Amino acid sequence: MKRNRILISLTFLSICFLQSNNLLAQKQLTLKDIYASNTYSQKGYGPVRWMKDNEGYSTLENDKEFGGTDIVRYDAKTNERKVLVSAKQLIPKNEKTALQISNYEWSGNDGKLLIFTNTRRVWRYNTRGDYWVLNLKTGNLQQVGKNVEATTLMFAKFSPDASKVAYVSKQNIYVEDLITGISKQLTHDGGANIINGTFDWVYEEELDDRDGFRWSPDGNYIAYWQSDTKNIGTFYLIDNVDSIYSRPIPLPYPKVGTKLSALKVGVIPAVGGKTNWFKIPGNPANNYLARMDFIPHSNEVMVQQLNRPQNENKIWIGNVKSMSLKNIYTEKDPDFLDLHDDIRWLDNDKYFTWTSEKDGWNHLYKISRNGTQSTLITKGKFDVVQINCIDPQNGYVYYIASPDNFTQRYLYRSKIDGSSDGERVTPAAFTGQSSYQVSGNAEWAIQTFQNANTPPVISLVHLPDHKAIRTLQDNQELKEKYEALHLNPKEFLKVNIGDVTLDAWMIKPINFDPSKKYPLLFYVYGEPAGATVQDDWEGGALWDEYMAQQGYIVMSVDNRGTKTPRGKDWRNSIYGQIGILASMDQAAAAKKIFSMYSFIDTSRVGIWGWSGGGQMTLNCMFRHPDIYKTGLAVSFVSDQRLYDATYQERYMGLLSDNAKGYHDGSPINFAKNLEGTLMIIHGTADDNVHYQNFEMLTNELIKNNKMFYMMSYPMRSHGIYERENTSLHLRETMAKYWKEHL
Repeated sequence: MKRNRILISLTFLSICFLQSNNLLAQKQLTLKDIYASNTYSQKGYGPVRWMKDNEGYSTLENDKEFGGTDIVRYDAKTNERKVLVSAKQLIPKNEKTALQISNYEWSGNDGKLLIFTNTRRVWRYNTRGDYWVLNLKTGNLQQVGKNVEATTLMFAKFSPDASKVAYVSKQNIYVEDLITGISKQLTHDGGANIINGTFDWVYEEELDDRDGFRWSPDGNYIAYWQSDTKNIGTFYLIDNVDSIYSRPIPLPYPKVGTKLSALKVGVIPAVGGKTNWFKIPGNPANNYLARMDFIPHSNEVMVQQLNRPQNENKIWIGNVKSMSLKNIYTEKDPDFLDLHDDIRWLDNDKYFTWTSEKDGWNHLYKISRNGTQSTLITKGKFDVVQINCIDPQNGYVYYIASPDNFTQRYLYRSKIDGSSDGERVTPAAFTGQSSYQVSGNAEWAIQTFQNANTPPVISLVHLPDHKAIRTLQDNQELKEKYEALHLNPKEFLKVNIGDVTLDAWMIKPINFDPSKKYPLLFYVYGEPAGATVQDDWEGGALWDEYMAQQGYIVMSVDNRGTKTPRGKDWRNSIYGQIGILASMDQAAAAKKIFSMYSFIDTSRVGIWGWSGGGQMTLNCMFRHPDIYKTGLAVSFVSDQRLYDATYQERYMGLLSDNAKGYHDGSPINFAKNLEGTLMIIHGTADDNVHYQNFEMLTNELIKNNKMFYMMSYPMRSHGIYERENTSLHLRETMAKYWKEHL
């Protein structure tokens, strides 16, 4: 009996030991959990739409009974819940299932609902699909655009009185009367190289232009862009995997120094008729018509015209009846200008707001309608990152800024009349980054708070006291899963390289021992389009944490020129020398870090990056082989002349003016200097950074008898995620490479 008890006890202990081991194993971070099972995926909330009364907001919730989605209104003050639209109301006639809501918009009086569904991807985003309108008063649900091919509708929007809906289909503009159901085709020349009401690839990618038409405030006119792509060079993506014969996919794509689309802005009556075109001075194929919108309560449009080098922005006011034009304001810069979307009309439309870096920082100004008067609204040696709300009734503008820590973001407000300094609204307890969706009267806001160790927490707050009303999504389950891994958090640090102090972060391995030597892996981006050193969640930096778990020190440094709120001089420092100054900064930072930390094995230093970070990886490997022993470049630009004209010329100038800069900034010209171990990865269907970059670099490395590793992903785009198992396979490939070579 005693022996049986001992056996039972041993068996029990064995089970406990196995269970303990299983628990420990479950707490290990795995690539399958990150990229296959989505174990650590975060939950969002919404999308949220503030109602016109500013007293409540609408959001989406699952309908358990009908399996679709309800649109629910919550009263901000009382939290009273009301179903505005049930999934049952969204079941089309003779159908059994409700429409799946990809996006939705309320009409001006909240009486009608426009639903975007059955969407399809166009370049980066799902901007094509079907639209339906629900009349909340009658309950009538009707499909828009039944006369055109299904899933071809783009950018549908109500007329000001919500009696009509306009949309684009196959590069033409239509208007449909919601009472009669009659659809009128306004433009007829769209197709092939003519694009009406939307844009070509480069305008979407680099100027953030997608929706290409606007209703006039009185609903009588539609102003729209027309693009003519006939002079753009055609790049061909090749599909070798979906049939027994290869299929070329033509992509009009303006590379550096080549011709752009010819754009013009026209006005057509909403009932149909002839288009009148604004005669904006300058070569339409050598300028950018980057922004256009109606001035409220008028028949005038404001058009922003960028010159090709993107260092001059002219504002034109055009009358849609007389077609007269007047240049009211021009901004110039010796380097480049970034576009801003912060125009709001004030004081009975006599003034508009405008963001500018003309005093060395990105600030908001108030400019008179004729352009003769300009008043600074936000003041101080800091950048306004984003305008959240302009509240004329109480006289404040709310915006995001971070004067004291460039890795963080907080809500501030200033007097519209420019009489006050910035006042921080976000409480000190929210250390990290906060974004806000503010109601029209600036009384309420949906706050999303996060930092490097806290997944997004979404809350309703009252303004300006920032009183917390209720939590809408706390991601507590994700936070607990993350904490159970017992990972080392990101440590933020400063790296003084002499000319400037750079922001950086570091993640140490689990069970870190400072007396040991560890390999160092740098993650880099380094281009003006983004930054890597930010105190935000970013998916918990799970790939970086995974690599740290494998025994690496993982670090990232933001060099000069990256997209951080450090002033105009910081951002413009890389003008004309993309890849040159940045790789110098990265190398100087690496050397400084070696002197700061004795636990780094300087003989085992790797670097990797994606897109611009892939280009930076190559530049660092080829220019500084004494520092970087191993590199991995994904979806990279190898020759800057191969990238699109709009992005590259903005930061490098024109090729005819800066041929040496283009040569010296392109890593392909220094491939002969490769000494360490290199792997390159690319998707063959990358419409952004073409596979051509991969093949041309490969050719150069072979010519110079340089050994390297390579991996191609057939018919995957810039993000290399399409098709089954791609993300996991990519990360397993990367991890295997680092384990074998670093």
